[in-house]
Parts: sequence; structure tokens; C-alpha cells
Amino acid sequence: MFIDYLTLMLINMVAGLVLLAAWIFLDVGTPGERRWVPGMLMAGFLALATGLHMIFTWPLVGSYNILYGEMSVFYGILLVGVGFTVMMGLDLLPVAIYAEFVGLAAVLIGIQVLKLDLTQHPTISGVGFIWMGLVGLGAVPMLRMRSVPAFRIFGAAGLLIAAVIWGVTGYMAYWGHVKPFAKWKPVHMQYEMQMNNPQ
Repeated sequence: MFIDYLTLMLINMVAGLVLLAAWIFLDVGTPGERRWVPGMLMAGFLALATGLHMIFTWPLVGSYNILYGEMSVFYGILLVGVGFTVMMGLDLLPVAIYAEFVGLAAVLIGIQVLKLDLTQHPTISGVGFIWMGLVGLGAVPMLRMRSVPAFRIFGAAGLLIAAVIWGVTGYMAYWGHVKPFAKWKPVHMQYEMQMNNPQ
């Protein structure tokens, strides 16, 4: 049995999406927007750390390391970028342009997930990647129209829809992972048991 931490990555992503949605809806462009920075950085650094570990160690089978590891790195660096940009009071345009390229990659991954029937729930995962990609592709237009309340509502709603999609996936994964791993033992404990109970 292999060990993975997709559940951690998924729920962290959901938390980050909700924080981004709240920032856009409530405080973007206002003096109070810096209050969202700690949450953005928390979610961003965790996504970055787990994603980097995944792409360098490949703990999952096949291309799942690309789907979740690389996308987690992109997502994490975007959250960290937004957090630091807001904290320093800088222009968000470079971060939004970066999000366009990440968005296109997420759309392509979502199409492949649906086409190749990947993951235990390919429809929801494929739609999740595609939807996240569309949100990323809308980053520059949304940034340019952030002073219009309707566009802020649209942007926040898009992020919340993504949070719901990945929240369903993540919490189903938590529910499904607990039972199979309930009796798992680390390798050194398995070895000790074999030594103590030779057959």
C-alpha cells in the first residue's frame, strides 16, 4: 500500500479558494485587504511544499503526480504571489498574467482526465480542473474590472464553485482513505512483526 497526502492537498486548496473568494468579494482594493494575507500564505506554502515533494518523489502511480503535484505547485505559488503582492501593496497584474498560463494548463489536464477516465471520479475531477482553469483564464479581465461589484461577485462565485467541486472530492477522499489505512503499519513495524513471529 502506498501512502499519499492528496486529502491534505485537496482540503488545503479548498481553504485557499474560499479565502481568495472572500478577499475578492469583501476587500479587494481596500485598505482592509491585508487581513487575508496570512491565510493566503498558509494555504500557498502548504500547496507549494506538498506539490514540490510530489513532483520530486512521485509517490502516486502514473500521471497522477503530474495532475496533482504540478498543479499544486502552480496553485501554491499563485497564492503566495497574491499574498505577498497584497501585503506589499504592489500591482497584481504580473500574478494575473501568470495565472493565465496556469489556467490553460488546468483546462488541458481536465480534458485529459475526462478523456482518459482518470481518478476514481473522473467527471468531477475533470470538471474541477477545467473550472479552475477557466477561473485562472479570467484572472486578467477580473483584475481589470475589480472595481465593478458585479465582476467581483462573478469572480468570488467562480472560486466558490471550484471550492465546492474540490471540497466534495477532498471530503469523499477523507471518508474513503480512513478504512483502508486503519491497519497500515510502517515498514519498520512490519519487519519487527515478521522477526517476532517467524513462520
